[in-house]
Amino acid sequence: MSSSTTSFTYCSTAHSSPLDFSSLSYLSLSTNPFPSPHTPPLPLRIQSPHSSRVLPAPLLLKSRSRTRASPSAMATGTVQEVLPPALDSSSDPPAIFDGTTRLYISYSCPYAQRVWIARNCKVGLQDKIKLVPIDLQNRPTWYKEKVYPPNKVPSLEHNNEVKGESLDLLKYIDSSFEGPSLFPSDPAKRQFAEELLSYIDSFNKGVISSFKVEGMNDADAAFDYFETALSKFNDGPFLLAEFSLVDIAYAPFIERFQPFLLDLKKYDITAGRPKLAAWIKVKLKIFLL
Repeated sequence: MSSSTTSFTYCSTAHSSPLDFSSLSYLSLSTNPFPSPHTPPLPLRIQSPHSSRVLPAPLLLKSRSRTRASPSAMATGTVQEVLPPALDSSSDPPAIFDGTTRLYISYSCPYAQRVWIARNCKVGLQDKIKLVPIDLQNRPTWYKEKVYPPNKVPSLEHNNEVKGESLDLLKYIDSSFEGPSLFPSDPAKRQFAEELLSYIDSFNKGVISSFKVEGMNDADAAFDYFETALSKFNDGPFLLAEFSLVDIAYAPFIERFQPFLLDLKKYDITAGRPKLAAWIKVKLKIFLL
């Protein structure tokens, strides 16, 4: 991404980002897309489209009491990850640069959730990339001083380096770790993927701008663009036909926009957009079992 859009790719606080997600606080607690940074969200199970193994997905539910595999999941051999509590200013740092690969996130940050989802979809990486959640409202000083000077999430500690930028990390995890590819090999689809990834900040800003004004023109344009994008390829229900990191890049934001706009504006993002409605439905089949 260009430097002009870099500032929109990190979470700086638990309840807002540079894209002003604080507007979403109007939601009721039952649907609030930004839960307490101190408590992990319920680790929903994700069915990798490339494997029968079931993995936890970083999407949010109303109840958040369960943090490990259910008996039925254990009986069928599926895996549920136990999510660690967020580290705050009173927490000791991990043993940085000890050879462990670590993904530093905030549970409630949509940018960090992108990379978390990708890590879970690359079957087997739960054991190889350790989650390190950070409390962004009371963040530890060592995170900026020793781990990642920009002091934002997500960041990835790997091979004695720390990298940031959520969209770059999506590609890095996909290309640097084993597991099924989340990026298509078809040149036309790869080119369109780059177009969609370049548009995502404009998409988010267009939707968010509608939060504080009467009209929905900007949101209409953003969701119409998404609907049209879903028509580009007819051999599957996703943005590139098959499930890819482009779907992952958009998913945490649309996951928030849909209930928020319906609650605040009585605006149904799927009205007149059948492909978007189908995308949301099939996405849920992957993310929620």
